[in-house]
Amino acid sequence: MPWMPFFIYAVVSSFTPGPNNIMAMTFASQTSVRRTLRFCVGVSVGFFSLIVASSVFGVLLATWVPKIEWGMKIVGAIYLLYLAYQVWKSTGNEQNTEQIEANNRFFTGVVMQFVNPKAIFYAITVMSSFVIPYYSSPLSLFLFACLLGGIGFLSSFSWSMLGGLFQTWIEREERLFNNIMTLLLVYCAVALFL
Repeated sequence: MPWMPFFIYAVVSSFTPGPNNIMAMTFASQTSVRRTLRFCVGVSVGFFSLIVASSVFGVLLATWVPKIEWGMKIVGAIYLLYLAYQVWKSTGNEQNTEQIEANNRFFTGVVMQFVNPKAIFYAITVMSSFVIPYYSSPLSLFLFACLLGGIGFLSSFSWSMLGGLFQTWIEREERLFNNIMTLLLVYCAVALFL
């Protein structure tokens, strides 16, 4: 197995801006890193589940993805635009804190992976290109899912720490920050079709 390309692909794909990382940073800037931890764990568990599903159904997914890719893109883009709207309209007032807490939870992090096109295509690509050609035992596939889930956790947690570190600036420049995060999420949605 080509380990260096595998790790480079996994780290770059996980740590670049995407819905998970943008939401983790936004949640941490609006609440705290500690309170965002449950979202990050949810991202990791959801991503682990997605990797396991990609491993188990690797051959089937490779056959069906071209046929369902357009539908996945549309659903993913709608969800990303919904997240962008939620970030854009947020203001940090007491009412909005309840909405942030409602979205900043474990379950949201898990479910988000199954509508996140970046995560879906990453899981399929990393498993079909780097892992399955070299490893096929259930134990090795499980261990790779654990490793990739861990990288996913480190990625979203790192972004939440950035949100926590810059919390004072973000609070002062909240509208600018929300507009930038909104544009990044809209870009993620549009990039699905480019």
